[in-house]
Amino acid sequence: MLLDLFKKARYISVSPPESEAPKSAPVKDAKDRKKQQPQAHGSRMSAPDRLRLVCDESAFTEIDAGVYSLNPLGFDGYSEKTAALRVKHGLNDAVLTGECTIGGLPCLIGAMDTRFMMGSMGSAVGERITRLFEKATEKRLPVILFTASGGARMQEGILSLMQMAKVSAAVGRHSAEGLLYISVLTDPTTGGVTASFAMLGDIILAEPGALVGFAGPRVIESTIRSKLPEGFQSAEFVLQHGFIDRIVSREDMRDSLVKLLALHGGSGE
Repeated sequence: MLLDLFKKARYISVSPPESEAPKSAPVKDAKDRKKQQPQAHGSRMSAPDRLRLVCDESAFTEIDAGVYSLNPLGFDGYSEKTAALRVKHGLNDAVLTGECTIGGLPCLIGAMDTRFMMGSMGSAVGERITRLFEKATEKRLPVILFTASGGARMQEGILSLMQMAKVSAAVGRHSAEGLLYISVLTDPTTGGVTASFAMLGDIILAEPGALVGFAGPRVIESTIRSKLPEGFQSAEFVLQHGFIDRIVSREDMRDSLVKLLALHGGSGE
């Protein structure tokens, strides 16, 4: 019975009925890019809007759209909640992944979405991000991943925590081939996502003011029984302490990514 628990079919599905899990919202039109840029840095963006902001127009093609979580632990109300979120937001789970070009340069890209259970990392999220890196390794392409998550998804228990190791292993194989991984930390990037693939990028960028950390400030203060410094866990604080390479504003993100991709083997617009 223990082995049955870990069979893939028990905790994710890769071929959902269209009526149950609609395709993700399209990411095609770059014309709204200027309209989205003035948003306050503290505001959170949906995954489709995030990709629309940086990808070339009509250049994004979603992959693994049919991967979504089941309810392996029989958690009360979990199936109903995720089904409702899939219909409401047009996302099968808390991450959107695909292939695109940015400034004419090809890459694999992913964006997490806090609208879907606070971007929590369940089995489907781990599976989709793992496949993203595996596909990038096969095609010898860089990966750009926008993280936004409250951490592991408690409704999937240990299966959620296992995704930390699974994704990190895929990142390691991608890195071993000498391929580029750019991690972009957005608000919030916390918990098991921070403790695994979010901080494994060759280059780690962050948006201004993004919350970046593992446990929340209240938990840390109660543990160490001491008051935390001002601005603790802000992107600026984390940059100052050497864990982030650069803070990039939303309106400069696309240009920065084009330059980084070009420097690592491509040619910009």
